[in-house]
Amino acid sequence: MTGLYRNWFLASRPWSFIMTAISIGVGGAVAATDGPFFWGLFAATLAGAVFLHAATNLINDYYDVQTGVDTVEAATAQYRPHPLVEGKLLPKNVRNAAFILFFAGAAIGLWLTAARGWPVLAMGIIGVLASYAYTAPPVSYKYLALGEFSVFLMWGPLMVEGAYFVQRRSLSAEALWISIPFGVIVALVLLANNLRDIGHDKGKHIKTIAIILGPKKGFHLYALLIALPYASILLMIALGILSFWSLGVFFSLPIAVKILRIMAEKIPNDADARTAQLDTAFGILLLISLIAEAIL
Repeated sequence: MTGLYRNWFLASRPWSFIMTAISIGVGGAVAATDGPFFWGLFAATLAGAVFLHAATNLINDYYDVQTGVDTVEAATAQYRPHPLVEGKLLPKNVRNAAFILFFAGAAIGLWLTAARGWPVLAMGIIGVLASYAYTAPPVSYKYLALGEFSVFLMWGPLMVEGAYFVQRRSLSAEALWISIPFGVIVALVLLANNLRDIGHDKGKHIKTIAIILGPKKGFHLYALLIALPYASILLMIALGILSFWSLGVFFSLPIAVKILRIMAEKIPNDADARTAQLDTAFGILLLISLIAEAIL
């Protein structure tokens, strides 16, 4: 039984939830600079977002396996546990678990809608549809070179603005601008994954930005998108959107430089995991700077 719980734990990819926690945290921290902070509403927002993230991971793995994109030969299955590919979980059970998690996230979303207003419902519907259609037919837009753009929107503007709205019952241009650098960093994780999988994905007849651009131009895009979040932080400080506390994100710069050097030589099997380390460092430092600004 312990092994079964472990397989479900690994299938949900809980290490990825830090991205969601940071996005919701950033939205909440920006809201805290504009008024009182409601911990109960924040906890509900975070719980709902994590349920939807877990559902996304499961349903995407389900369809990736069903369509033959994820196999035991795929690089993803080589460096991290993949219980569905390994046959340790039944596909129908993974699909059903995803729907249960979607339902749990939707239930929290409906409660927040009743408490804070219809925009919560609108953002929730967008999130659920984007989550499901990512790999599910007939849309499967991940295979149409739209994955990175969707990830940017979901973990950038949608989650950050959503968390802000739950606190303030309004949207914020400031929160929108601040959501951009972290959304870009999260999208980079998928771009790294797709750069590594160019050969594999071509054999599956799917399209990604990495395939369209090719390895060289794809890496150039990757390097540009690593530089963009840091440049945007400087611009927002200059414009007064962020305070000088936000210079703290530059403590993550050595990680970015190290990753670029590795990727320039050869795309490693764990390219997405290495990029996620930068994502985590950048996001936590951004969140700390926003909390410092709200408190001090």
